[in-house]
Amino acid sequence: PLRSKGMGLSQIVHRDNHVLAMGKPAGLPVVPDSSADESLLDQGKIWLKQEFHKPGKVFLGVVHRLDRPVSGVVMFARTSKAAGRLSEAWRRNDVSKIYWAIGSGTVNEDSGELEQWLLKDRARNIVHAVTPGVEGAKKACTHWRVLGRSKGNVFLEMEAITGRSHQLRVAAATLGVPLLGDLKYGACEPLSDRSVALHARRLEVPHPTRDERVEVEAPLPEIFARLWKP
Repeated sequence: PLRSKGMGLSQIVHRDNHVLAMGKPAGLPVVPDSSADESLLDQGKIWLKQEFHKPGKVFLGVVHRLDRPVSGVVMFARTSKAAGRLSEAWRRNDVSKIYWAIGSGTVNEDSGELEQWLLKDRARNIVHAVTPGVEGAKKACTHWRVLGRSKGNVFLEMEAITGRSHQLRVAAATLGVPLLGDLKYGACEPLSDRSVALHARRLEVPHPTRDERVEVEAPLPEIFARLWKP
């Protein structure tokens, strides 16, 4: 585990010559941002430099991201070849992205598919579901199923078929079960660690250099485990 100051632990969950996958704690940015806080990318480079005694700068390519208050698995490319091929897999949607989430309230159905058109307000960093045809809106598709219901909350498994900004957070709000801690999309109060109850549980992608798929999982964060005992 790699400690993030005030933000829990990052973990290495998979590594080979072309891929590095890490479990990101909520609150840690994937890449450096205006906060100047250490990022998951920074931690990955430091770990590789120390683990393999690499001189000079370490290459680590960013192929996807998670929102800062969201925890879960993030995959980086260790070579430029891997970066190009993994990025292409994301563009083709040849990636399986499974999330676990806790929403406030309940839904009557046990599973479903939600199609929406999402428009991002970049100035406010918020996404709105709009009617089809609105200029700039992008189609988002989410599969979901209920894993459990308890104490006024619903526990969901959500699969992001597309990869739109804030897609699952908006989907949960649309289903009438805003994610715990997600003040931006309808939660009533923050969680103690300021996270959103959304965890990127599992990621499956075609390996960039081998004829196989690589599947990685990130363990549940402590606060998530406290909120839900599956």
